[in-house]
Amino acid sequence: MATLSVLLHQIDNGTVLLPEFQRGYVWNRDQVRGLMRSLYKGYPVGGLLIWETEPGPASVRGAAPDGGVRRLLLDGQQRITSLYGVMRGRAPAFFEGDVSAFTGLRFNVEEEAFEFYGPAKMKDDVRWVDVTRLFTEGLEPFIKDFAQLPDKFAIYLERLNRLKNIEQREFHEEKITGPDKDVDVVVDIFNRVNSGGTALSKGDLALAKICAQWAPARHVMREQLNKWSEAGFTFSLDWLLRNTTAVATGRAVFTALNEVSAEEFETALNKAVGYIGNVLDSVSGRLGLDHDRVLMGRYAIPVISRLLHLTSGGTFTDSSHRDRVLYWYIHTALWGRFAGSTETALAQDYEVAERAGIDGLITALERWRGGNLDIQPHDFEGSTQGSRFYPLLYMLTRVKGARDLGSGLELKAEMLGKLASLQVHHIFPKALLYRVGYDRAQVNAIANFCFLTQDTNLKINKRSPEDYFAEAQDKHPGVLASQWIPEDPDLWRPERYLDFLAARRELLAEAAQSFLTELRDGALKAGQLVPVGVSETQDDVRVAQIKGMVERMRQLGYVEPALDSEIADPADGRVLAVAEAFWPEGLQTGQGKPVVLELDPETSDVARLEELGFIVFTSVDALLGYAERLNRTRAGESDVEQPAEPSEEAPSEFDQAMRSIYDRARSEANYHASYFLSMLAEHGSLATARKLLNTPAVSDGFAALWERGRLDLTVEALVVQPQFASLFSPAEVEIASRRLGQFGYS
Repeated sequence: MATLSVLLHQIDNGTVLLPEFQRGYVWNRDQVRGLMRSLYKGYPVGGLLIWETEPGPASVRGAAPDGGVRRLLLDGQQRITSLYGVMRGRAPAFFEGDVSAFTGLRFNVEEEAFEFYGPAKMKDDVRWVDVTRLFTEGLEPFIKDFAQLPDKFAIYLERLNRLKNIEQREFHEEKITGPDKDVDVVVDIFNRVNSGGTALSKGDLALAKICAQWAPARHVMREQLNKWSEAGFTFSLDWLLRNTTAVATGRAVFTALNEVSAEEFETALNKAVGYIGNVLDSVSGRLGLDHDRVLMGRYAIPVISRLLHLTSGGTFTDSSHRDRVLYWYIHTALWGRFAGSTETALAQDYEVAERAGIDGLITALERWRGGNLDIQPHDFEGSTQGSRFYPLLYMLTRVKGARDLGSGLELKAEMLGKLASLQVHHIFPKALLYRVGYDRAQVNAIANFCFLTQDTNLKINKRSPEDYFAEAQDKHPGVLASQWIPEDPDLWRPERYLDFLAARRELLAEAAQSFLTELRDGALKAGQLVPVGVSETQDDVRVAQIKGMVERMRQLGYVEPALDSEIADPADGRVLAVAEAFWPEGLQTGQGKPVVLELDPETSDVARLEELGFIVFTSVDALLGYAERLNRTRAGESDVEQPAEPSEEAPSEFDQAMRSIYDRARSEANYHASYFLSMLAEHGSLATARKLLNTPAVSDGFAALWERGRLDLTVEALVVQPQFASLFSPAEVEIASRRLGQFGYS
């Protein structure tokens, strides 16, 4: 047994550390509040698992002492790190994470509740005690404050003293010791102990062994990842390790690094970084894939790294060789070469690359595809920017000289000047298509996308193609053909929209096939493309809803998801979903199952996702509700212990109006707002309206009614009405007004 004060002192003097393979700090504020609440109430909070080892067998994070036994935390990192941060007012030396999770904790001596500092609620109220100050300065500073409250003085002091005595709480320790407990054994124990979360990956284990020989390895790799991130490309540590393994060993499994010395690994890492830089320069400058969303085929890059390593000089032999490599790279991405069993596919391709080079890789890919790499019109049937064929559309736009419908200029940075930022443009406006009755997948079809400058996109706004196409063609002959847009005016009418999509898919497939053939045969004209990039449009309520959801999840302490993310079946590489948001390692890294937000469940295989262990949400409201309930549970707050305060009674006129918009949405817009109805029953009309206003993400109901062209049936439209505006704060009325104005309702 060890008291908490002793454990914290051992962290101070560097005898309690973290093994290098441990994940960073991932707790959020509600988990910290829950821990402090449990300790204050004397509840069990679990023991610790500690690996006692001499210097040498394991690499550590934090300032390690010279010689002597190291005590490495295997289980209990999140708890002990939280307590250290709260009690010391700073993060421990081994810390990796967000310090705001434990900064600013307050204890209310009247209600015996823990919350993080909020000036509106706590400023100048002596009952909200700074918990860190209590542990660093003791009781004395608070005695003077409480002297002005003589009736409560003794009670408040007793409660603070009880809180401070948490320092003397004893933690049961289980220890792993002995010369036979090497990194492999300890990692296996760690994974078993942490079976409720996410086990260490094979890459984590391999890197732990490398760090045992070369301590700066992880830091050096992260520095390089940060450089790529600043350039607009996001990669994982495992991915960089995969490239390094390919260079160092020519094998796909991380265990191959067991035979690699620290010096050999460092050399291979430096070479891999150079090869990757060469690839990124080529895909950006030659193909126009200049930002993260369009960077396709990430797991083809380790194969190219291996190929370059086998090539004399570590570079492409000439422009023809480079173009054939790019041809292979594009096709691996389009057909999901590495979407299934990644290591198996990599191992096969490493062997082919060494034996037969790029020509062998192309032949092997053709054979894997049944002898056919041709692009067909139906390949462009996908929807959303997460589709595999979205980057191909962007690539064609950049490489083949697509022109802006407003200016007539080619969409190249050197020609566009200040207008160089492009935007995705819906050829048929979303609002128009929703009004006519097309569904979301049809509206967001790849064949309904083109790229324009921001200036032109704003000028076209919500005009119908039958209006602005003729104007663009008159001003700039050939501009429609440059964007692979059918020139038959009869197809520009909303009622012919599906026929328009079919015709444009034919044109896109023909252009893509021609482009790829030129690339393979060395016939594509030379040229260096300057990065342009794509900015988000502001007129899509679903885009705004997802952005608001990400912000709210960040506020709740969860990691940012991958957006528009393709999820493939690990068994056969089949695309199961293109998720609006995806948390592959759980809402908090290493904690819980993968989480998927899929707003088009009818186009996805939700059953298979759930079979594979994913938690699937088909509603932003449901996801946020789940996250908020999870945080309340972690903070130790339950409906039984903390009953909801009675909601303010709404005037009958407003209450009737709220219920009326539910009925009208159902009868006039065919939208059944069941979640909204349950909120009314639970919270009442005023509280429901305020809850919907005071969140960064617009509700599912707002988004659904926008798609139906019925924002008049939203809560926001009620709030701005003169007879109801006085029920809300000026800030709440402003939120409602801004949302409505942003999406075209006045």
